[in-house]
Amino acid sequence: MSPSARPDLPAMLDLLALMVKLRDPVSGCPWDRVQTFATLAPHTLEEAYEVVDAIESGEPAKLRDELGDLLFQVVFYARLAAERGWFEFDDIARAIHDKLVRRHPHVFGEQAVAWEDIKARERTGSGVLADVPRALPALTRAQKLGKRAGRVGFDWTDMRDVRAKITEELAELDEAALEAREHASSDAGGPSPHLVEEMGDLLFAIANWGRHVGADAEGALRAANAKFERRFATMEALARERALVLTALTLAEWEGLWQEAKSAERGLAG
Repeated sequence: MSPSARPDLPAMLDLLALMVKLRDPVSGCPWDRVQTFATLAPHTLEEAYEVVDAIESGEPAKLRDELGDLLFQVVFYARLAAERGWFEFDDIARAIHDKLVRRHPHVFGEQAVAWEDIKARERTGSGVLADVPRALPALTRAQKLGKRAGRVGFDWTDMRDVRAKITEELAELDEAALEAREHASSDAGGPSPHLVEEMGDLLFAIANWGRHVGADAEGALRAANAKFERRFATMEALARERALVLTALTLAEWEGLWQEAKSAERGLAG
């Protein structure tokens, strides 16, 4: 192991000791003392997303800090488990160490075995889709569900078939939307369950089309969101320069600003 790859054990031990102090029932932090696995879970998701944001920002210091926040989540969970007598932080580290060794036989001198074959063996006895986490972002989970089902043969064999499925789902969504419009006066309780179901089917098909063309649906949508934010901010700036009131703009004026924003972005990229 190279020196740079060797963990700073004193720093890790300090962090674990700090966690014990924060959870001390008498002198600990009031907020930390009352946390549970359930109350921490939303914070963990938030910290994971902040790591992704830091990666996309390209700022090493920001990434370092966000990774620290995420590591603290793991340390916190380990402490909660230790207090219940379930396991310690060392057990977490040993378990992932052993799993990685087991899943990399080609690195540790054993015969080459495909990663997915090893994982499949570890899942023996469980359903094909059993361990796809429900807390994943919906688009990511849709692609993982489709990929997992595909391993046992339940999948489209041609990208064009997926595209045809999207056309089919669009037609069914159109039909559901027309049906909802016809009953709009008698149903004031929000969108109809049928309409929501068809929208979900369409999004699922689009996510798996992304899988077939090699595009990560979640990443693609994140990028599209960021692009929309940039262009909308440009439109707002243009409107301010011209003393335009956003809420008074016509659709044609909005379209003109949008095209200007697109042109400005292309100019910066060029």
